Amino acid sequence: MLKKMNKTVMASAVVFSCVATSVSAATEWNVSLWSKRRAFTEHVEKLAELVSAKTNGDFKLNISYGGLSKNKENLDGISIGAFEMAQFCSFYHKAKNPTITVTELPFAKDVSLAKLAEISQKVYKHPAVVKDLARWNATLLMPSPLPQYNLIGVGDTPKKLSDFSGKRLRGPGGIAGVMSQLGAVKTGVAANEVRQALDAGVIDTVAFAQHAHLAFGSIQAGQWATTNLNLGTANCPVVVNTDALNGLSKANKEALLSSVNESLDYYVSNYEGKVIGKYNSTLKEKGITEVTFTSEQTAELNKLADSVRAKWIKDNSKKFKSKELYDFTAALFNE
Repeated sequence: MLKKMNKTVMASAVVFSCVATSVSAATEWNVSLWSKRRAFTEHVEKLAELVSAKTNGDFKLNISYGGLSKNKENLDGISIGAFEMAQFCSFYHKAKNPTITVTELPFAKDVSLAKLAEISQKVYKHPAVVKDLARWNATLLMPSPLPQYNLIGVGDTPKKLSDFSGKRLRGPGGIAGVMSQLGAVKTGVAANEVRQALDAGVIDTVAFAQHAHLAFGSIQAGQWATTNLNLGTANCPVVVNTDALNGLSKANKEALLSSVNESLDYYVSNYEGKVIGKYNSTLKEKGITEVTFTSEQTAELNKLADSVRAKWIKDNSKKFKSKELYDFTAALFNE
């Protein structure tokens, strides 16, 4: 009888132990980024820190820089659940995410990072955008707001807009679309190959935000830099696998979603406080010539941008209500 009771007690203890282990096991998400930790990823790092703190370590974000996927395949990885969270840039694969490329259009506005974050968050909630990303089982979590891109180049410093004719340009669609009308030639080069491409004469100029000019070495090779191009920036959101998001416990989901705005505030503060200052000081230290467009030149660039915006609307009109999404986004920029 005693043996039988001992076996029962032991069996119950094993079951209890398994249940306890199951209950106490932390939820872990894998996060696919690329390159290395930098200003561009600080909101994701902050998000991981906040989520862990709010859940007492019960919810962890395991961040990988290139160990899970190539940057241009992150959306595909999200779609099949290879990892739960990732960052990507919409211009990597426009056909996969046409709606969010609207924020990359040249709106010819100099807006703050905080305002860009606000605009992107509202665009991400637009029904057309939600539906678009749902095709990849993806939910847009937060943007990676970037300043308006500016050019750094080698060779003769452009003094008039016609001087861009023939220059080989590496940059996103909006900027390339405008500059190509001036005769610039869009040239595809991976971000981590930009410095080498500039040194080797493969490209003459590259459009980046400040952190990327610093991180990928274009500022080390550059001889001149524009200061007020204002022809757009990149949209590089952080997305999550929708099934994984819906599968979170109520507490963990709340910890994640409630940490987004604080993570973005940290990102903006870090970018404005450290990156932009370092970029400007590096320009001066290296004696790089700063090119500032006149009001007349800016007006001409904006006029050329009209056709780029119109083309985007036309090209996407059969995929979704592109004019409606464009008007919605333009109104946000004009607020």
